[in-house]
Amino acid sequence: MDNGLEKRYGLLTAIAMVVGIVIGSGVFFKAEKVLTATGGNLSLGILAWLLGGLVMILCAYNFALMATKHEKVSGVVDYAEVLVGGRYAYFFAWFAAVIYFPAMTSVVAWVAARYFGVLMGWEIVGPQVMTLSGLFLVGSYVINALAPKLAGRLQVTTTAAKLIPLFLMAIFGTIFGLKNGILVENFTTTAVHTFTSKNPLFTAVVGTCFVYEGWICATSINAELKDAKKNLPLALIFGSAFVVLVYILYYIGLAGAVKNEVMMAGGETGARIAFEIVFTQLGGTLLFIFVVISCLGTLNGLMMACTRAFYAMGVRDEGPRPQVFKVVDTVTKMPTNSALIGLMMAMLWLTYFYGANLAPKPWFGPFCFDSSELPIVTIYAMYIPIFVMQMKKEQELGFFYRVVVPALGVIASAFMVLAAIVSLRKAVLYYLILFAVLMGIGILLKNYGHEKE
Repeated sequence: MDNGLEKRYGLLTAIAMVVGIVIGSGVFFKAEKVLTATGGNLSLGILAWLLGGLVMILCAYNFALMATKHEKVSGVVDYAEVLVGGRYAYFFAWFAAVIYFPAMTSVVAWVAARYFGVLMGWEIVGPQVMTLSGLFLVGSYVINALAPKLAGRLQVTTTAAKLIPLFLMAIFGTIFGLKNGILVENFTTTAVHTFTSKNPLFTAVVGTCFVYEGWICATSINAELKDAKKNLPLALIFGSAFVVLVYILYYIGLAGAVKNEVMMAGGETGARIAFEIVFTQLGGTLLFIFVVISCLGTLNGLMMACTRAFYAMGVRDEGPRPQVFKVVDTVTKMPTNSALIGLMMAMLWLTYFYGANLAPKPWFGPFCFDSSELPIVTIYAMYIPIFVMQMKKEQELGFFYRVVVPALGVIASAFMVLAAIVSLRKAVLYYLILFAVLMGIGILLKNYGHEKE
C-alpha cells in the first residue's frame, strides 16, 4: 500500500533516534540515585545499569526481528496489527497518540526549558520557564511538520552533541580517577552507607529503567526509512547496545572524578560537581549547556513520533475522522493534520504536568503523577501480548528466535511493569483509572466521522 510518506531517512537517522531519544537529561542526574540505592557499592551499581540495559536490548531485539518481516506505516503498531490483530493495534495506536508520545514529549520540553532557566537564573517553575516549554514544543513541531528532512539532520546533530560530555567524562574521569586512586577506592569500598532498601539491586534497576525508556519511538518512522526491513533492525540493535555501553563508561568516569560519598551527597548536582572537579568551573556550566542540547534532541525525536501518531490510525481508516488525519501534504510529504493534533495533545499534557507536579497547589487531587514515568506501566504490559503471539505465529523461525527470544521479552516487560509498580506504588492506581478513561474515549471515537468519508 502506498501510504504517501516519502522514504527520506537513512540508517544514521534511525540510530540517532534510538540513541538520541534514550539519552536525555536522565543519565546526567540519575547516576547518583543508582549509587545511593546501592549504598555506594559501585560494582552493584554497574550491575544495575547492565540489567536495566538488558531489558531494553531484549525488547528492542524482539522488535528488530519483527522489523525484518513487517513494514507498513508505524512500526510497533504494525507489529501489533499483524501479530495480535487490528483491534489491538488500534488501541495501541490510540494509547501512543493520546498518552505515551505526547506525555513524554511535553515533559522533555519542560526539562529542556528548566535547565536553560538554570543557566539564565530563572525560577524553574516560573512563567519564563513554562513559556519557554511551550515555545520549545511549537518550535519542534514546526521543524517536524514543515521541514521533516531538517528534523532528521537535527536528530543526528544533537545526538552527536550530547555524546560529547558523556565521552569526555568516561575518558578523562577514568584517567583522573586512576591517577589519584579515587576510582580504585570507590570500587574497593563495599558500602559508604547502609542500603536504602531491602533489595538495593532491584531499587537501583528501577532507577535505570526510566533512563533507558524511549527507544520504541524510532519505529514510528519505519514508513519513511530507506530499506526499513534492513535499517530499522540495525538501528534498534546497535542503538540500544551503544546506549548501554555509553552509560556504563560514563558511570565509571564519574566514579573516577569524585568519591562515592561526595557523589551521593550531591543529589541532583552530583554530575555537575564531578564535571567541575575534572574540567573546572567552566565544565559545570558547559554541562548544563549540553544538557539543554541533549533535551532538545530528545524532544525532536519524540516530536517526530508524536506528529505521526494520529496518521498511524487514519491510514488504517480507524480512529476519529481518518479521512482528515491520513492526509499527506503534497509539498512537505508530512501528515499535517496528524502533526497539528500531536502538538495539541502535547500542549494538553504540558498543562497537566504543570498542574500535577509544579503548581503551588496540585490541581487534580489524587490524580497527580509524573506523566513521564507512569505510562511505562502500560506500554510494557502492552508489549507482552505481541511477544506471546510472536511465539505462536512466527512458525518459520527457529526455536531460539520464535520461543526463547520472545519469552525473554515477556520476562523483561513483566519486570519493567513490576519495577514501576514497586517504585511508584499508589500513583499507579490513579494513573490506571485515567488510562481506562482515555482508552474508553478511544473506543467511543473509534468509528467517529467514518460515515462522512
